[in-house]
Amino acid sequence: MNEAIHQLCKQLRLAYIEEAVNDVPFTTAEEYIYHLLLKEQQGREQAKIVRNLKQARFVDTKTLETYQWHKDISFPNHLTKEELVQLEFIRRNENLILIGAPGTGKTHLASALGRRACEQGYEVRFYRVSHLVEELEQAFRLGKLKQFRSKLERVDLMILDEMGYLPFGKEGAELLFQIITECYERKSLIITSNLEFSQWNRIFSDSRLTAALVDRLIHHAHVISYTGQSFRLTNALSRKQ
Repeated sequence: MNEAIHQLCKQLRLAYIEEAVNDVPFTTAEEYIYHLLLKEQQGREQAKIVRNLKQARFVDTKTLETYQWHKDISFPNHLTKEELVQLEFIRRNENLILIGAPGTGKTHLASALGRRACEQGYEVRFYRVSHLVEELEQAFRLGKLKQFRSKLERVDLMILDEMGYLPFGKEGAELLFQIITECYERKSLIITSNLEFSQWNRIFSDSRLTAALVDRLIHHAHVISYTGQSFRLTNALSRKQ
């Protein structure tokens, strides 16, 4: 009978019921079936979270539980911390732009929000902007740009980290502009940058392209400013003292 159950679960693609056959509590046949199906549902949801986290390609394991909400973080009037961590901006296809000095916690918050999104069933991709531009340029040279862009169509949230740390050429700027334009009003972006919008001309060589890019980004966006000093620098100085 165990082998028959195994084969039926395999044919019906029920990956988690078999291991719960002898373990679920029940008093009636209906309750037994319910708990078996519940185990299957829970197993699939957990597997989806694991898959989402792997596909997101985060560079660390930072979470909201370990994030320090300090006084140097300035929220816009129309956004609260509670709305932010509940990911309302993703449900509304809005953007989140984190601007401030290096080392102030922007990437931590972006990654933590992305991780929370994965746990809630959203598909997320994390990119350092310089790496994304390299991948786009390579895909363009190999004639695989269409395939690369199609992989991003089903993504709900893209995190573009370190916008402005490294400048890139005209081709890279135009390819990045296309990606951001395709996200406009269709999915959410989280962008971290150490530069104010007025300084983004340092990143993009074309001032008109820069203006068009910023216009699309801020149309449905929440801008959070970090006004404090680098945590890493502060910790390094405290250790020396």
